[in-house]
Amino acid sequence: MVLASLLFAFLAAALHVFIFTMESLTWTRPATWKRFGIASQSDAETTKPMAYNQGFYNLFLAVGAFAGIGLAAAGGPGSAQSVAGWTLVFSCCGSMLLAAAVLAFTGRKYLRAAVTQGSAPLLAVVLGLLAVSR
Repeated sequence: MVLASLLFAFLAAALHVFIFTMESLTWTRPATWKRFGIASQSDAETTKPMAYNQGFYNLFLAVGAFAGIGLAAAGGPGSAQSVAGWTLVFSCCGSMLLAAAVLAFTGRKYLRAAVTQGSAPLLAVVLGLLAVSR
């Protein structure tokens, strides 16, 4: 279960790097802003600073999850390194999961994105809790 949890944490982090790329680097490209339901190029330009900032939140969660994965994988069971790693994995993936829940409650049109964003961190957290509680 440890490996499965860390794999789902990795997938969640990788998705959040991709989201960072869209929000902070390619926001004003039509393919990107249309994916986010933005109505026009003008609206994309107007919301660019907000998206840029939000993208970095996603990147920081991903970096934290990647660091946690590395520490949890490298440390022996119960070691300080492992505890620090699992703390990062649970904190970052838990934040990703809660953000997906907020997105889901924002409106029905966001449900698919919320499921996409929240599935991997949910599995990482649940499987991780099962793994470390043994």
